[in-house]
Amino acid sequence: MKPCPHGQTMQNETTLSKKRTDMARKPLHECHGGKGALDWTLIVGRDELHGRHLNFVHDDVLEPGVSIGRHLHHTDEEYYLVVEGHGTMTLDDRRIPVGPGDMTGVFPGGSHSLENTGTTNLRVLVISVRASNEASL
Repeated sequence: MKPCPHGQTMQNETTLSKKRTDMARKPLHECHGGKGALDWTLIVGRDELHGRHLNFVHDDVLEPGVSIGRHLHHTDEEYYLVVEGHGTMTLDDRRIPVGPGDMTGVFPGGSHSLENTGTTNLRVLVISVRASNEASL
């Protein structure tokens, strides 16, 4: 088994390995009409996931007062896993306090937003997948 060299993404038909140094990172201003700029890192995106159900994984950091504006999902599912910090997630019209270890999901036809209402950074992993119309057995 070959080790993955530092700073190199490796992918084949059955696996993917990506180093943090290969991940795009930038400020994302007024995300979905929200307030402020979040520190956005694209862990893996569509360009690397040819034919997969996964759309992307982001690592987002929101400073206190920063928000991701309310937006509707049409054909995908999106999950937020809170890694650190505290905030308020709005799912459709329901406001929910969230903190470390909490997870939320939005499905086609649903909307959500997130605001850092805490006093420290709010860090979330955002996972987006194509929705399936097939029921699981």
